[in-house]
Amino acid sequence: MTLDGYGYHTVQEFVGRELGVSDWLTIDQEGINQFADCTEDHQWIHIDVERAKKESPFGATVAHGFLILSLLPRFHFETGVVPTDASAVINYGLDKVRFIAPVKAGKRVRSRVMLVSVEDKAGGRIVKTQNTIEIEGEDKPAMVAELLYLMFAIQPIADGR
Repeated sequence: MTLDGYGYHTVQEFVGRELGVSDWLTIDQEGINQFADCTEDHQWIHIDVERAKKESPFGATVAHGFLILSLLPRFHFETGVVPTDASAVINYGLDKVRFIAPVKAGKRVRSRVMLVSVEDKAGGRIVKTQNTIEIEGEDKPAMVAELLYLMFAIQPIADGR
């Protein structure tokens, strides 16, 4: 999805607007287990299905908060937040992250992206977005995060090739 007129050179005009909403993505137990293996965070509330059913206040395993956070780049490309006339996008950090509600295994999430600010810096632009990760069928979002990235424009080649 791309907004009409949205691009590297016009991004400032979109501050304060919603840039897009991603498709729903299922957070399944296999993905949670793979994330646990990658990060070596094998806390039972994430990976022990039977114990979580009995002992967890959520009645099921839940995704790691950082797993949900790590999906932001995927959602940004999917929603067209990264314009096609950007040559590179580099993670610049986060200003604020809040994990509001747990994502149970098997639930679907999506991202709603709002453009907060744009600042020229280092030959590019620092873009700040507010990302609200919604959980299908639930009132509270899983997470709200302000993501910063440094975006550069595609530069024309000097000899015209």
